[in-house]
Amino acid sequence: MDNGRLTLEDVAREAGVSLATADRVVNHRQGVRSKTVARVERAISKLGYKTNVAAARLARNRRHRFAFLLPSSINPFMEQLSAHVATTAEWLELQQTYVDILRVDVFDPDALASALRHLPPVYDGVAVVALDHPAVRSAIDDLADRSVHVVTLVSDTPSARRAHYVGIDNPAAGRTAASMMGRFLVQRPGQVAVLVGSMALRDHSERHFGFLQVLSGEYPHLQVLPALEGRDDNERNHMIVARLLQDSPGLVGIYNVGAGNEGIAAALRASGRANELVWIAHELTPDARRCLLSGVADAIINQDAGHEARSAARILLAHCERTPILLDQERIRIEIFLRDNLP
Repeated sequence: MDNGRLTLEDVAREAGVSLATADRVVNHRQGVRSKTVARVERAISKLGYKTNVAAARLARNRRHRFAFLLPSSINPFMEQLSAHVATTAEWLELQQTYVDILRVDVFDPDALASALRHLPPVYDGVAVVALDHPAVRSAIDDLADRSVHVVTLVSDTPSARRAHYVGIDNPAAGRTAASMMGRFLVQRPGQVAVLVGSMALRDHSERHFGFLQVLSGEYPHLQVLPALEGRDDNERNHMIVARLLQDSPGLVGIYNVGAGNEGIAAALRASGRANELVWIAHELTPDARRCLLSGVADAIINQDAGHEARSAARILLAHCERTPILLDQERIRIEIFLRDNLP
């Protein structure tokens, strides 16, 4: 039989049950005996039947609404992510699913927790750039208690009852940055500075941890300075790096864990030492691309914002529809860019 023409009636006929019973099993509704469920599932497997979820949702007039909570402080990567969420929302509309993009200060745990707690009850799913803080974890758990599916995006809160994390392996990203830094500076002892947006952001703290793991263990000729918080702000990062360049003559490398790359680049250019220091940053944004092309930056560790937006949407939809998640498809991979392999 042509699998493309299989219908639920075929499944019901194969299983020897009514169409209503087959529909209840396929849509995971209660009230069907376990032996009957097993018969229907065997028929589905034998025939290779696949549910047309979108058509079924449309036929039942079933709709979903998701909220994406993104940072109110705009940086180039978050602008990319927001643009991809907006594009993904167009695809979701075809699935009878609608998206609202909400802005919140993700560096402020009380503001983020309040935004999560005060979400109106219209949302079936929430994707949030999370802060790993007790108030935020509690707010996510409260949403889970209301049967709202929560996906953490870019930065995780693993002890909360979120449904899934969408983002790169951040400790591995930090280790990758340290390995590159060590190889670039293999014959140059000195100090390495680390800038973070906030150590309260789990993705930043995990990258910092991974960086320390490798650099302190495998490259003892390099001394990692205490991390400095710039809140992903260009002006703050400019002041931090300008002061470092003035006060630390032994500085040979900079690792920026978060955003605010334009401020770092401006300080390096103004110092005249841009070609002397190794600088590794995150996210292939337009400003980071310019820094690579000009030689101010040496390497960029990237995560695909488009993949993350689409993955968060697919995962929320799968949880709402109780359909399988393809984990290999949703794995966000670490990308490394040098000037020579820019896309």
